[in-house]
Amino acid sequence: MGAADYVLDYTYDDYILWEGRWELYEGFPIAMAPAPMINHQAIAYAIAMQLGSQIEECERCLVLGEEDYKLNDNTVLRPDVVLICDEPHDAYITKAPEIVIEVISKSTAKNDENYKFDRYEEEKVKYYVLAYPDELRAKIYKLVDGHYDKEGDFSKESYDFEETLCKASINFDRVFKRFRK
Repeated sequence: MGAADYVLDYTYDDYILWEGRWELYEGFPIAMAPAPMINHQAIAYAIAMQLGSQIEECERCLVLGEEDYKLNDNTVLRPDVVLICDEPHDAYITKAPEIVIEVISKSTAKNDENYKFDRYEEEKVKYYVLAYPDELRAKIYKLVDGHYDKEGDFSKESYDFEETLCKASINFDRVFKRFRK
């Protein structure tokens, strides 16, 4: 019996028992890379801090980092940063976040740019941001008529997320500033 003969169909109940850092793609376990590089974490933190400070007075929204987003019983993603609104306080995110930010690592780039891109689009996440630490730039996609349209590449600019419940923006000059040479 070869590897192609095995069908993996793990569920959230299996997933919550695993040690380490995992995601679950349609029943298939994906081991996340070891703890992200310092630049990766610092950029995710800078983005989370900016968003969090802007929605401080909004009682309906939260900014979270590396929280499980359960799309269904056999798909669980763990975005780097999310802005969620009107979400019940459960063990995981159950509704499409308003904004998802993935900080790209070489080991996760294909998953973030393809698989997760498609899943977030299907789930109707309003904004998907891909931040590239090595290039000190971000790509922003906005959901328009059920599909992502690229809003642009951002390195020193700010972007206003106008279609979120609690208005927010990211100043990418501030996010990437300390990593410029």
